[in-house]
Amino acid sequence: MGHFRSFVDGAGFFFQGLRWVARNPRWWLFGLIPALIVFILYAAGLYWLGTHATDIAEWATPFASGWAHAAQTALRTLVGLAIFGAGLVLFVVTFTAVTLIVGEPFYEKLSERVELSYGDLPAGPDLPLWKTIPRSIRDSLITLWYVLLFTVPLFFLGFVPVVGQTVVPVLGALVSGFFLTVELTALAMERRGMARKERFAVLRRNKMRALGFGVLIFLIFLIPLASVVAMPAAVAGAAVMVRSRLGVSGPATGAPEIHERA
Repeated sequence: MGHFRSFVDGAGFFFQGLRWVARNPRWWLFGLIPALIVFILYAAGLYWLGTHATDIAEWATPFASGWAHAAQTALRTLVGLAIFGAGLVLFVVTFTAVTLIVGEPFYEKLSERVELSYGDLPAGPDLPLWKTIPRSIRDSLITLWYVLLFTVPLFFLGFVPVVGQTVVPVLGALVSGFFLTVELTALAMERRGMARKERFAVLRRNKMRALGFGVLIFLIFLIPLASVVAMPAAVAGAAVMVRSRLGVSGPATGAPEIHERA
C-alpha cells in the first residue's frame, strides 16, 4: 500500500500544478506559447506519418510481396498501425523535452514564479542562458537515448500476440512516464545545482512518486491538444514536487532523497 500511496501522491502534484496555473491564468497563457509552437510542428509530422504509414509498412515488408492479398494487407495494416503508434509514443516522450528546450526562458520563469509563491528561491548557481540551453539539449538527448533503449524492444514486443496488447502498453506508459518526470523536474533540480546523474539518482530512489506524476501526464498528453494545455501545469507541478519533497535551499553537495512513505 505504501508504494500505491506514493504513486497517487506523485499524480497529485500534477493537480497541484493545475490549481496553481488556474489561479494564475496569465502565467498559464505565458507557458502555452512554446507548447503551441512545438505542437503545431509535431502535429504536421504526425499527419505526414499517418498518411504515409501504409507506404512505410510496404517498404518495411518486402518479403510479403508474394503473399496472398488478404494476408499481405493484414500484415501491412498491422505494421502501419504499429509504426504510427510508435510515432505517437515518440511524440509524447519527446514533446516535453523539445518544448522545454524551445521554451527554456518561458518555463524557467514559470518554474521560478511557482517557487516564489511558496517562499524564497533556492540559492543555486545563476547560469547565463547561453550555458543552460546547450546543457539542456545535451541532457535531453541523453534522456532520449535511455528512452529508446526501452521503447525499441517494447515496439517489437508489441507484435507478440496478447502480450503486445496488454503488458507492453502498460510497460510503455511506465517507461515514458518516468522519463517525462526526469525532463519536467530538471528545471527545479538544476536550480538547486543538481547535475543530471544526481537528478536521475533522486528519481530512481523514489520511482513510485516519479511514476505517478509522469504516467498521469503521459496519459493526458495522448489526448489531442491536451499536451499544449497541460504543459504549464506539468511544469508547475514538477516545481511543487521538487520543492515540497527535496527542501534544498542551495547548491546540492549530493543527491537529496525524496523519502517514500512506508
